[in-house]
Amino acid sequence: MEAILFNVTTAALMVMMVNCGLGVVGRDTLRGRPVPWAAAALAALAVGGVLLQLIWSGAMDALDGDPSKSGWWREFTSVFMQNGGLFGGLWNLATLAAVAALAQWYWGGPLTLGFFLAGILLPGRIDSLLGFGDGPSTDPRNFAGSSGATYFLGATLALAFLTRTRLPKELALAVGVPVLGLVMWLTQENGHGLVSVYGFALAALVWAVRHRLVRPAPGRAA
Repeated sequence: MEAILFNVTTAALMVMMVNCGLGVVGRDTLRGRPVPWAAAALAALAVGGVLLQLIWSGAMDALDGDPSKSGWWREFTSVFMQNGGLFGGLWNLATLAAVAALAQWYWGGPLTLGFFLAGILLPGRIDSLLGFGDGPSTDPRNFAGSSGATYFLGATLALAFLTRTRLPKELALAVGVPVLGLVMWLTQENGHGLVSVYGFALAALVWAVRHRLVRPAPGRAA
């Protein structure tokens, strides 16, 4: 029962983030938007990682993020390995492609890649800063998988949606992402939840900086 609840809440959090992304970019505008090159590149790397695992039995041992093994590259290559079985792997690939595309259409390609990179590098370091090093890790990947960085990136869409709407239901959806994420962490020790809180917080910081730097021209409303 606990495993079922874990999977249901994890999936629900992703659905909320995707809906935030659709809300912020406009559901009716998707057909006319350009190909999201950054999202395509990330998806291609993830698919390439799966194909590598299929043809090379030693790929996981060589490229996963197990801290007991040496290799600076593991922190990056482990993101494109998948260890959740067939369904888990397909879910990770599909959600990465969808979230990254929505993020690029709102944030732009370079910032989307920056957020994804932050989703790889920051959670473990914030863990250590907050004293989580000896407890359950916020890394939900179990040393491999793209879900951690994807949920981090997806949460930036919730922050974006929060800044673009005034409708109560939509505000509740956007705020619900970090709230549910924190609840998932506190009740399930579900790392997908806490990395989403981290992603939401970083996006809030980036949005605040951009909003402060990009001021309206004289005579225009803010």
